[in-house]
Amino acid sequence: MSWATSRRTFILSIIASFFIAIIALVLISVLYKSPSCSDNVQNQNEVGVDCGGVCPYLCSTQTKAPTVRFVSMLQNVGNRIDAIAYVDNSNTNAAVINAPYKIELYGADAKQVAQYKGVVDLPPHGEVPIFVPNIYDGPKRIVNSFLSFSTTSMRWFTANKSPQVLPYKNIKIIGTTTPRITATLANPTGSDVTNVKVIIAVFGASGNVIGASQTLVHRIPAEENVQIVFTWNKPFPSLPVKEEIWPIMPVTPS
Repeated sequence: MSWATSRRTFILSIIASFFIAIIALVLISVLYKSPSCSDNVQNQNEVGVDCGGVCPYLCSTQTKAPTVRFVSMLQNVGNRIDAIAYVDNSNTNAAVINAPYKIELYGADAKQVAQYKGVVDLPPHGEVPIFVPNIYDGPKRIVNSFLSFSTTSMRWFTANKSPQVLPYKNIKIIGTTTPRITATLANPTGSDVTNVKVIIAVFGASGNVIGASQTLVHRIPAEENVQIVFTWNKPFPSLPVKEEIWPIMPVTPS
């Protein structure tokens, strides 16, 4: 091979290598995707597929399912029935927003009479009430009720702080035929609080819930108090001995 041919071959090989390198870089940039928390692959330092580690959501193996303490059906006027339930989140540093739940009602024949689906926020290491007014309005007698969570649809995240607590005081029960309960709700923070749903559960001497209701407080100015009122259209079935009031504050990631 002559010197000129060798030189031409060398130059062509350099040019070919250059174009091959360019094509390789283009293919890498198009085909390669950096690890993420939504690539359906367990990578980075993830505990599971797209969960735990650097990802914002925790894996199911890192959390415990919420526990339902009780579900009670409360007879209201006519055939109307309200539902009240207490749910525990035993996870110290984990919370979930919009946890999907289902309440099922059954009659004396063990057949389902009604079903209600909703969502609830579960703060870390806390108890939460769920109140559903008018969950059923019909002639059948409800003998069993169950509340369950769709745990596969729950997106747990790390939360080291519970929501701000709004203290209450001065609870008064007014009347017996159509009772009212009033209380004073305080906002100890330095900013206004708006659209706070407040749930009340009234307990009898046996420890069972004999009444429940809710109200919406549109605004509580910073470092001020407001009066809240709960009403019922019929008497309590027994003498109330204890009231628990729950201002529902939003759950936020840490």
